[in-house]
Amino acid sequence: MAENTPSVGDAPEQEPTGMTRRSRARVARPSSRPVTPRNTAVATRPPRADRPKRGVAKPVRSVAILSIVAGLVATVAIPAYAAWQPTAEAKTLQQASAGDAQSMVVASEASAAQLDRSSYSATTSEEIAKKKAAEAAAERARQRAAQSVSLSSVDLSMVSPGSGEVRWPVVGFKKGRGLGDSGYHQGVDLLLACGQPVYAAAAGVVRVSQESFGGYGVAITIDHVINGQRVSTLYGHMTYGSRVVQSGETVAAGQLIGLIGSTGSSTACHTHFEVRINGSVVDPWAWLEQNAG
Repeated sequence: MAENTPSVGDAPEQEPTGMTRRSRARVARPSSRPVTPRNTAVATRPPRADRPKRGVAKPVRSVAILSIVAGLVATVAIPAYAAWQPTAEAKTLQQASAGDAQSMVVASEASAAQLDRSSYSATTSEEIAKKKAAEAAAERARQRAAQSVSLSSVDLSMVSPGSGEVRWPVVGFKKGRGLGDSGYHQGVDLLLACGQPVYAAAAGVVRVSQESFGGYGVAITIDHVINGQRVSTLYGHMTYGSRVVQSGETVAAGQLIGLIGSTGSSTACHTHFEVRINGSVVDPWAWLEQNAG
């Protein structure tokens, strides 16, 4: 009697044993994939063509680093090499001058000249100062010689016209700058030709009589006592050698004391006349107009 073996398809379904899981019998389905035996080794998947190899990255990076280092070395070495110059070969003086030699042709008529030490010019500051001082002294001497007069030709008995206690110091003049005009001017300029007489404005004692009295040049000052006041008069820019009175001498009003000139700080023939009363400067023009007669 044949045994009936129930087929898989005829087997009844089993009821699930739990509330949360259901077991289902899976029916084997035919597969088109080839079956690989379990004992056969699994074939390795071939690498993708677009995936970079790790082994190539390191050499590439090394090459890049070496290129950068080589560039830095070239940057430093090339300028240094360009600045380096080979040592020139030593030459004698004749060899150095041979390429730049010059020649001079001397005419047959030329003759040697003798040098004179007196023609040498000053080279130091001391020599220059001495030379300037000598030139200034020579110029002063020249001016004195040009403006000097011989007193033998002057009438020393001349007196200023008038009879008053105060006289005009010059006669026939033209009034120039006055007190305070054109800067610090302490007197009045009485313009007249050089060589004309200069008189004492009043009786008194000569205090200063010098050939060089600062900017006044040849000048004389006289001290007076007029109306109980101490009065001092000054006469400047007179001619060299024309003074006929000396310090300490007593003079009378209107007495000749010198001749008009243009010495000191002067640019024209005139007499610079000043008046001081009790040591204070006063307007000499106003004083003369008020007192001279």
